[in-house]
Amino acid sequence: MARKIYYLLICVCCLRTASAQTIQSPSEFLGYPLGSQFTYQYHIVEYFKYIAQQSKNVKLVQYGTTNEGRPLIAMFIASDEHIGKLEDIRKNNLGLAGLNEGVSITNAPVIVWLSYNVHGNEPSSSEAAMQTLFDLVNPANTATKVWLKNTVVVIDPCLNPDGHERYVNFYNSVKGSTPDADPSSREHTEPWPGGRVNHYYFDLNRDWAWQTQKETQARVGLYNSWLPQVHVDFHEQGYNSPYYFAPAAEPFHKDITAWQKEFQTTIGKNNAKYFDKNGWLYFTKEEFDLLYPSYGDTYPLYNGSIGMTYEQGGIAAGLAVTTRMGDVVTLNDRIAHHHSNSLSTIETASANAQKAVDEFKKYFDNSRNNPVGEYKTYIIKNDNQDKINTLAELLNRPVAQPRFPSLLIYRHLLPSFAISLKESHHNYPPEKQYHQNHPV
Repeated sequence: MARKIYYLLICVCCLRTASAQTIQSPSEFLGYPLGSQFTYQYHIVEYFKYIAQQSKNVKLVQYGTTNEGRPLIAMFIASDEHIGKLEDIRKNNLGLAGLNEGVSITNAPVIVWLSYNVHGNEPSSSEAAMQTLFDLVNPANTATKVWLKNTVVVIDPCLNPDGHERYVNFYNSVKGSTPDADPSSREHTEPWPGGRVNHYYFDLNRDWAWQTQKETQARVGLYNSWLPQVHVDFHEQGYNSPYYFAPAAEPFHKDITAWQKEFQTTIGKNNAKYFDKNGWLYFTKEEFDLLYPSYGDTYPLYNGSIGMTYEQGGIAAGLAVTTRMGDVVTLNDRIAHHHSNSLSTIETASANAQKAVDEFKKYFDNSRNNPVGEYKTYIIKNDNQDKINTLAELLNRPVAQPRFPSLLIYRHLLPSFAISLKESHHNYPPEKQYHQNHPV
């Protein structure tokens, strides 16, 4: 009898261990195959909360809310060794950038930040974000475990929840029982204002530097408190176009470093390897430039990161659409492409982690010790006090702990950037705390 009880206890323990190591995929959690319908934003948040409860290798942060009250979240994924040291890794990384006191080490994890769905009616990337998260925490995925040994990954699944819901609500209200791939059908004709913009109809992908919108202020506050080495902004373009990924279109701004150009190409080649393997069409070096400083690829790029835009053909595609070439593009296709490049980018960053961290430090060292800008100081005439105060508030917006003025960030938009607010530099408004880490 005692022997039977002993074996029964062993079986129970084994079942509990197996259960603890099993994490549901997005399809299992949502109750429908990923790609068979668009996922509402609250379900995306629920899946991220579920992973936060099930995996010991993640930290979920709510960094703000939208104008319509929806949560803005980011998931930090790291190895067993690093997940409990995220704050130390963050401070060390800021130290490498010269923005935190103390000695920083370069033998540190590379930080890869993946931002999805800044334009709400480009929703396939939010679906891909869930699958990417699952692959990073799935105990059975040995490849991602290797990458996480020297990499911290940050996933922001939806930068524009209000726009995302506007599109998904529209589509679900007009779709039939099966997708209609005819481009002229109603489900492919989104009414104004569309889901691209936020609540106030502002394009959040034009707001990284200026930070006029609530979502941007919260997101950039979190971003600037980390300053990752690699940042990808996931988009969609017209559904007749093949996939686009870096390297970007020339000409490059003169202050983009040789390393930033080189590593864009390195990542692009790894992306291409998987696209070639699957027979997926893509293009590079065309159309998408790196000149305007307030995109999701350029703001990070001018702040020491490898900033990149990935563009999947899919705007107005719904669940399926026929292209002018006669091919049918499905939501499943769009998810697969974004998912592949998500993992490929992490893989490449991991394989080049030490070089990426070294070059990141070099970028900021050079900006302090050997700046490339032509001017040392800009003097702004105080002939409009309201505009001066607005500029001062922007440049002094706190973005990290310990807090530092974002002027230290903006100098990389214009190297050697210093501001003297003539006759008004003593009138800076009181600081406001824009960045708070609230666990969901």
